[in-house]
Parts: sequence; structure tokens; C-alpha cells
Amino acid sequence: MNSRRNFIRIAGLATTIGLSGFETVFAGSNDKKMKPSGKGLKLRFLPHDLLLKHTFTIANSSRKTTPDMLTCLEFDGIFGYGEASMPPYLGESVDSATKFLSALDLSQFKDPFQMDDILAYVDSVMPGNCAAKASVDIALHDLVGKIMGQPWYKIWGFDPDDTPNTSFTIGIDTPEVVRQKVAEAAPYNILKVKLGMATDKEMVETIRSVTDKPLCVDVNQGWTDKNKALEMIHWLKEKGVVFVEQPMPKTAIDDMAWLTENSPLPTIGDESVQRLPDVIKAKGVYNGINIKLMKCTGMREAHQMLTLAKSLGMKVMIGCMTETSCAISAAAQLSPKCDWADLDGNLLISNDPYSGVQVVNGKMTLIDKPGIGISIIEAVF
Repeated sequence: MNSRRNFIRIAGLATTIGLSGFETVFAGSNDKKMKPSGKGLKLRFLPHDLLLKHTFTIANSSRKTTPDMLTCLEFDGIFGYGEASMPPYLGESVDSATKFLSALDLSQFKDPFQMDDILAYVDSVMPGNCAAKASVDIALHDLVGKIMGQPWYKIWGFDPDDTPNTSFTIGIDTPEVVRQKVAEAAPYNILKVKLGMATDKEMVETIRSVTDKPLCVDVNQGWTDKNKALEMIHWLKEKGVVFVEQPMPKTAIDDMAWLTENSPLPTIGDESVQRLPDVIKAKGVYNGINIKLMKCTGMREAHQMLTLAKSLGMKVMIGCMTETSCAISAAAQLSPKCDWADLDGNLLISNDPYSGVQVVNGKMTLIDKPGIGISIIEAVF
């Protein structure tokens, strides 16, 4: 009877999260692990400022650190880890994350497999706070994957051999520093260049003076004239650029749709695509979307966004903020179904307490380890 109950419960989970690799879930479970203990989930969290190796400059801001909140969910002696990365433009902070996480009562949930109920509750407690919500979502996925004994890319039925190359980001800087950053990016097969200022052509020409690797560019809403933007995109195509991310302000919807229609390169929506309802709105305005866990509240909604975008015939990039290997490894679980990956946030910091997904020959390489596949380098809890 117990085995039948466990089977029904796992089958219900498979239906809820859309598993195509159901057998992998069943293989990783056992009666002892699957029994609820009657104890609730226990959440812990602490701030951890991320120290950047270089000053990070985009079209509208610069910073040397990124506020971050690390989280830990415990259930029956098993621990799941998450994080909230909060660059200032997101509108979140250590104070707001502390307030949000302190308001949660996860002890009411006696079964971590009630993922939909748990995460719906988390999303309902306060509006906004997407990164803080993602920190709980990631920790819960890590916890449940560990209970199952499987990584999430297997639970979702993804082939780890299908992961794309990941780009390495070159922030706006002086020619000397840009060349240094390009040298540091030697293991990568594609570079992501931040644009959106008067030095755009100088940035690209500086990079082209030292490498002929394919480029993608992220304008961070920095161009405001659609005709000049189109002229620039034609020039960028000649320089070996493969796509253009968020070239115009997210509010310039009509201009952006015109630009996409006339652009010789694919356009990708980033700031304009935050959560699931934004995916349909982006259809016809952009060729693709950039999904980030910190924007969309975590892995659960990211998976839904990926599925919807693909059903609409849109391209998908899985991206990141400046993050530790925790959130990067969580996002990487989705990468086999994405067209592009921009998961270098952990490589831009000098104080990563975790290790996880690796980049081998420029390609995301997933680790066959339960949950999100991370190991602890420096104990923080």
C-alpha cells in the first residue's frame, strides 16, 4: 500500500511539472525518502555581497558589488540552497529581501513535493520581490531534486548533450580593459558585448582587433532612435554579431516591432520580458526572449516561459545576473532546450561559496548530481 501511495504521489508530481523522463524520477525515489515526516520546511537566509572582479558598466549604470541573499531550505535533514541576486535596477535590496523572507511561514508545508502550492503561496505573500521569491524556488527545487536523487535536467527529460555554448560578458570599459577582458574570455566561443553609449563602435572595433569570435550585443535599452538603431544593426552584422538584445526602451513597443521586422539580425527582449504573461506580449515585437530566474521568480516559472516561447516559435536565451554558482547551476538545468546561454555571472565574482555547472570548451556542461548540482566550497549556513 505504501508503495502504491508513493507511486501515485510521484505520478502526480510528473503531471504537475510536465515530466517527460518519468522513469528517472521513479528510479531516484525510495519509500524511506518519500514519507512525509510531519515536520514543516525550515527556511534560513543571510546576505552575501558579491564582489566583482571588474567594475561592471552597462548603458545606464556601473557597480563593483552586487547585493545577494543566500537561502537554505531544510526538510528531514536534507538541505536545498538558493539565492537572490539583486542588482540595483531590479528595485530589490537586502532590506526588502529580508522583509519578504521573514514574512514567509513555510513550516505550514509538511511535504516539499507540494511544489505548486508552496510556490503559489510564496508568490502571493507580497507583490514584486521576484529575486527573493526565486531564492525560495531555487532552494525548493534543489531540495526536491536531492530527495528524488536526480538533477532537474533529468527530471524534465532534457538531454545534457544539447546544452549550448555560453557567452562571456564584456562590460563597457576603456579599450585597454576591454582587451584584458577578451583575453580572460579565451575559453569561450562567443562573447556578449554591452553597448548603448557613444562608444559602441569603439567597443566592437576594440574587440575585433584581438578576436574574430562571434559576438552578441546587449544594448540595455540604450538606443532611442529606431532608424539609427537599424543602421547600427546592419553595421553590427558586418562585424560578426549574431543577435541584438533589448536595443530600445521596453516602453517603445511600436518602434521595437518595426525594428524587429526590418532587422537583419534577431532581436531579443530582456527588460521587457519579466514573467510568464510577458512572453505572449513579446511575440511580434521581438524574435526571442531572455529568461532570467531573478526576473521570473525562479525555475518553475522559467520552465513555463521556455515551454510557451517555444510553442510560439520564439528563440530563447537563458541568462543571469551577477550570481554565485548556485543560481547559475539552477538556470543551467534549463539550458538544453535553449538556443543560447549567457550564464557567466559566477565567473564575474571573486567570492563564490559554491561550485557547480562547468564551462568546457565554451559549452555548458551539466553535472550528474541531484538537485541543481552544486557543492559547497565555503560553508555559509
